[in-house]
Amino acid sequence: MMRAATPAHPAFQILDAGTPGPWVVTCDHATNLVPDWLGGDLGLSPDDMERHIAYDIGAAGLARELARRLDSPAILARFSRLVIDPNRGEDDPTLLMRLYDGSVIPANRHAGPEELGRRLDRLYRPYHDAVADLLASRPAPAVLAIHSFTPQLRGRPPRPWHVAVLHSHRDERLAQAVLRRLMAEPDLFVGDNEPYSGHLPGDSIDRHALGPGRLNVLIELRQDLIATDAQQESWAERLAPLLSDALEEARAG
Repeated sequence: MMRAATPAHPAFQILDAGTPGPWVVTCDHATNLVPDWLGGDLGLSPDDMERHIAYDIGAAGLARELARRLDSPAILARFSRLVIDPNRGEDDPTLLMRLYDGSVIPANRHAGPEELGRRLDRLYRPYHDAVADLLASRPAPAVLAIHSFTPQLRGRPPRPWHVAVLHSHRDERLAQAVLRRLMAEPDLFVGDNEPYSGHLPGDSIDRHALGPGRLNVLIELRQDLIATDAQQESWAERLAPLLSDALEEARAG
């Protein structure tokens, strides 16, 4: 049973639920929004709230464009990852970040179990219930998770990849089919489980794809390459036919 979203701040947005395509596109880190009942900014400066620490820059627009081209629905979280991270398991210590890439999160510093429970009930669980219900309503959907990564963390080496595919050893069927196609593109520097591993127990793919046995792939784009509407449209146009071909191969195999 789906929990009711808070009317003043819905936990999720579903786009084109009635489309017939074979995918469900998810975007866990779609926005930097903070509910009014948390003060609207978590005590961070406007500059920090526009950084990658608060959301995956460009990912929401890319997810929308891909869903449209794939004739499939998309579901987007409507709260910042700094409020509570929907791409973490409920027992993950990074579910509620207190320090991220050099910035202290004031509203999270002293948040205890009661506050964590409030955010779980009002945002995290309604979002995941909605993802589960959307997937369950469709015949054998494949999960396409869209994320983006910052070109460089503070004090760390630059990240050179244009696009990356993250995947778990538990099910690589679709991810490997996508990787082969991306790596055949001569102008792309493609990451394979870069800049981090694609398997995190309890994360969204683990919960909604690996556990139920659904085909899945998580794609990461470097944020400077999808910062504008035009860039998002260009990447969606490039990726959509590649994804369709890869899904056909994975289903046939």
